[in-house]
Amino acid sequence: MGSKRYNTLAHAYDNSLVSNAFGFLRLPLEFDPYSCKADWVITGVPFDMATSGRPGTRFGPAAIRQISPQLAWEDKRYPWSFRMQDRLDVIDCGDLVFEFGNAKDMSEKLELHADKILESGKQLLTFGGDHFTTLPLLRAHAKHFGKMALIQFDAHTDTYEEGSEFDHGTMFYHAPKEKLIDPESSVQIGIRTEYDANNGFTVLDAAYVNDEKVETLLSKIKKIVGDLPVYLSFDIDCLDPAHAPGTGTPVCGGLTTDRALKLLRGLAPLNIVGMDLVEVSPAYDHGDITALAGATIALEMLYIQASKK
Repeated sequence: MGSKRYNTLAHAYDNSLVSNAFGFLRLPLEFDPYSCKADWVITGVPFDMATSGRPGTRFGPAAIRQISPQLAWEDKRYPWSFRMQDRLDVIDCGDLVFEFGNAKDMSEKLELHADKILESGKQLLTFGGDHFTTLPLLRAHAKHFGKMALIQFDAHTDTYEEGSEFDHGTMFYHAPKEKLIDPESSVQIGIRTEYDANNGFTVLDAAYVNDEKVETLLSKIKKIVGDLPVYLSFDIDCLDPAHAPGTGTPVCGGLTTDRALKLLRGLAPLNIVGMDLVEVSPAYDHGDITALAGATIALEMLYIQASKK
C-alpha cells in the first residue's frame, strides 16, 4: 500500500521528488495553459459577488484543491478499471486573476480565458465561485460549439427573471435569450425550489430523482439531450445539506452523493464539451464534507471524459 501511494504521488509530480506548488490532485500548476499540451484545463474562479444568500464561495477553489490529496492515493479509482491520468492529460492553471470587487471585469476575463483555452484545442473544468461564473463560460463555449444543451445539477433552476446583471440566480434566464443553450434540449436535475414550469427546460425535481431508478433517469436525460454538445454544470447545493452543508443556499431534500455519482457516470456517452463545479463555501462546513464532495464530483467528471479515450 505504501509503495503504491508514493508511486502515485511521484507520477502526479511528473516523476519529480518535490514540488513548490500544486493544484487539484497534486497536479503541478501550469501557468501557461494556452500553449502547453493538455486535454483538460482546471481553472479556479474565486468569485462570490453574485451570491444572494451566504457569501464565501470565493474560497471554494482553494478548499477543493486542499482536500483533493485525499483522492490522489488511489491508483485506479473505484469503480473505474483504469487510471484517469493514463488516458487524460489534465493541468491546473490556478485561479483566474481579475480586478478585486469588479464583477464585470471577472466576467469578461473569464470569457476571454475560456475562449483562449478552447481556441487552443483544450477543454475546461472550472471550479467556482458562485454559479454566475457559468454564464461567461457558456458565452465562450457557444462561440466554439454553437447550439448546446445544458445538464444542470442544482437545487434551483436559476432561471429567475428578476435580478441584477450579475446574479447567481439568473444565468439560465439569460443564456437561452443569448442563444447560448437550447432549453428544450436541456435538463435540470435535483430542483426543489419554485420555478416557472413554462421556461422550456425539462426539470427532474429532487423528489422524483431520489425515487426513480438511475437507469430510467439516464434514459430520459439522453433522449432529451440527443446528439447536441453538452455543457455540464454541477451546483453543490444539488446535494442534500447532510452531504454538502458548506454552500450559500442549502435546501433540504436533495440528492445523496452516491446517487449524484451514479448519474454522472451514466452521462459518459454524451458529448460533454465543458464542465464546472460551483458553490462550495467551506466556511459553513467545519468537517470539509462539502469540499470533499466537490473534489470527488470533479474527479468523476474527469473520469467520464477519460472513459472515452
